[in-house]
Amino acid sequence: MPDIKPTVLILCTGNSCRSHLAEGILRAVAGDILNVVSAGSSPAGYVHPLAIQVMREIQIDISSHTSKHVNECMSHPVETVITVCDHADQSCPHLPGQMNRHHWPFDDPARAQGTDEEKLAVFRRIRDEIRRTFTAYADGRRDQLKTQRASSD
Repeated sequence: MPDIKPTVLILCTGNSCRSHLAEGILRAVAGDILNVVSAGSSPAGYVHPLAIQVMREIQIDISSHTSKHVNECMSHPVETVITVCDHADQSCPHLPGQMNRHHWPFDDPARAQGTDEEKLAVFRRIRDEIRRTFTAYADGRRDQLKTQRASSD
């Protein structure tokens, strides 16, 4: 019987920046063991162009991602919900099948001020913070999976 990958939902308010950065990174580092999706409590309706650009710099393509409402995720079991902004943490519904919940807030790069280069620097900083956090999370999930498999053998 094949293992079914658990679904991890990354939730943000607008689902235009942070949640897509996290979705792209987590899918790249753990897509073989996790089904990764993102959504927003009040979706912006687009993925921020600078988010797409800074992800392309690390060879992750999120240009086909779309901004979705969390209600679109209510019909599928979600094992883990990770909120990446405080507003989403406060308004996060309990989803069908949800067993775990994490809140890892990051600054909103869409609020960056200044020149295009200064804004890009903020997007890169947030991308790198998200990359460190979600790579560590993926490593922990892999360790957990190894432990579970070893104990069932």
